[in-house]
Amino acid sequence: MNRLGRWTIPMLLTGTLMLGGGVFAWGQGGNPPASTTESGTTSGHGMTAVEQTYGRDAEEQIKSLHEQGRQAALKDDASFLETHLANQYLEVGADGRLRTKAEALKDLKSGNVKYEAISERDVKVNTFGNNAAVVNSTASIKGRIEGKPVNGEYRATSMYVKERGHWREVAFQLTPMTNESK
Repeated sequence: MNRLGRWTIPMLLTGTLMLGGGVFAWGQGGNPPASTTESGTTSGHGMTAVEQTYGRDAEEQIKSLHEQGRQAALKDDASFLETHLANQYLEVGADGRLRTKAEALKDLKSGNVKYEAISERDVKVNTFGNNAAVVNSTASIKGRIEGKPVNGEYRATSMYVKERGHWREVAFQLTPMTNESK
């Protein structure tokens, strides 16, 4: 075989594997792993450009919904929360008590839970695919639960899932910060 002929078949095979074989690998999760901007860590699976764009859109949707939920809690707006909390919603409030959606709404409507101020900072949204997101923040809270003052610094975690095309909050937890954790 002449020099050109000897390299023609390996080059064609390499091109076929790189172009054709790569398509199959991308469809099976073989694309480079996605990373988060906050941590620089990878999610363990690749994301297409469309998924990455959607992830940013989902992040903005969650930020907006989360802020609307904060405003609703301050205004005792139970109707907003009725719509945007999942039926399976559970929360661990500032008093450490576990509440269902029905209990949380009842406490808000009755005035058992009353927020005077909720100031969040360091809000971070992490999306997981197109249907789940977790929001972590630090919050200064001033209010009352069953007449007892609740004031202080807390770490807050909210989890959202997409149900039938709409984001719903499914879980919420407040954890008091100690002097060491501030």
